[in-house]
Amino acid sequence: MEKDQIVEIRIEDMLDDGRAFGRSEGLAVFVSGGAKLPSGEKAASIVPGDTVKVCIKKAKKSSAEAEAMEIVKASPDRIASECPYFGKCGGCTLRELSYEAQKGLKTEQVRSKLKRLGGLEDPKVNDIIGAESLEYYRNKAVFAVGPHGEVGFKKGKSNYVIDIEDCLLQTDAAMVCADALRHFLKETGCKCISQLTVRTAFGTGEVMAVLESDKKDIPQIDMLCELFDDAVYSLSADEEGDPTTSDTRFSLESVALIHKGKCHIIAGKPTITEKVTRQDGKELNYEISPQSFYQVNPEQMLKLYDKAMEYAALTRKETLLDLYCGVGTIGIWMADKAEKVIGIESVKPAVIDANRNSVINNIISTRYICGKAEEELPGMMGLAKLWKWNEVNERVERKPEITIDHADVAVLDPPRAGCEEALLEAVVKAAPDRIVYVSCDPGTLARDIKYLTANGYEFIEVTPLDQFPMTSHIEVVAKIQRQ
Repeated sequence: MEKDQIVEIRIEDMLDDGRAFGRSEGLAVFVSGGAKLPSGEKAASIVPGDTVKVCIKKAKKSSAEAEAMEIVKASPDRIASECPYFGKCGGCTLRELSYEAQKGLKTEQVRSKLKRLGGLEDPKVNDIIGAESLEYYRNKAVFAVGPHGEVGFKKGKSNYVIDIEDCLLQTDAAMVCADALRHFLKETGCKCISQLTVRTAFGTGEVMAVLESDKKDIPQIDMLCELFDDAVYSLSADEEGDPTTSDTRFSLESVALIHKGKCHIIAGKPTITEKVTRQDGKELNYEISPQSFYQVNPEQMLKLYDKAMEYAALTRKETLLDLYCGVGTIGIWMADKAEKVIGIESVKPAVIDANRNSVINNIISTRYICGKAEEELPGMMGLAKLWKWNEVNERVERKPEITIDHADVAVLDPPRAGCEEALLEAVVKAAPDRIVYVSCDPGTLARDIKYLTANGYEFIEVTPLDQFPMTSHIEVVAKIQRQ
């Protein structure tokens, strides 16, 4: 296969970055871009099942990079996109694929990665738990700010900001805040704001706007706070501006600024509160601060945590480890089913949130500490020494904040990069009977399962959950048992 060669391939799969995948002459071909449909219309993306004529742009020994030219035969699962920004914004890479096909594609991706990267011959992959809401499901929007006052999302594989006036995944509160910032930038000529994050609590309607800036003091910031407040208030008001009796009531509760990694509250409260209800009817409240991690799809989060609790199989007698615990969502979700919960998290504001969330939910069986789990866990179990730096910059031994003699269940919920091997080693030494692994990247999950199965554990099953409809991302929860 040579550069500029024209070949015809059938698309088999989609990658996380939006590229399509097929084969020609025994080589893997990765296809970028959209192409004309047989009808003559332009398709913004290539989807599995399409037969496509492509031009080879780069050829290697075992693979090639290609650009789509023409869709010779459209996939039976292809649908028309309703988003005017699709193909420009780097977000919804699967919007031209039917939802049933999306679920099937994601399930097979999980199975394939467990086999190929996890070394599992025939992994048990349960049916995917699909989403009921395919639009406006995100509680967190992260808008980039362009050099000319654009407020939106970056084009795929570039830093070019697409000005977005409406997004089919974001809440109305997020979009009116983006529009308020756009108006502020136009009126003031402000150039120091690089990003806007809007969090919306679905259960309470509370809204938080978080700005990132290269300046600690943004000129005319009071004006921007007022614009945010008016914009959010307008969503819950009638044509005369009076509050309505609608069930959807939004209120701006917090405006924060992040400068050089440090967070400053500009107006309102330091947190917003989310209210959720477990499947058994138990109601829980979570306070979320500007830099804390919280699942972005609250409807699917309930199903995710219920499945994780099912896998944990708690009997109110267990010591539960909640590693990468964030604001304590999973540990608090399961707290009344375990004897005690020990959470470890390296982000200090999240640990503060986790302990406060235990208090507001009247839970006394949880304890959250700040530190790296791969260091704190061996220390609290007496398997290794812990260290600190004293006032003269000498390394001295320190005592663990809490000690435990065993762990029955460990819940791992790491970032996309997966677990550090040192953490997996510490978990193996702790020897819990069951590990519940929550992952947003099946590839790193498979890699970590390979380590665990080589060190005394057995993979039982995995359940995919579609936390991110219309995108290539997938959430999975795995059940792993000590042999």
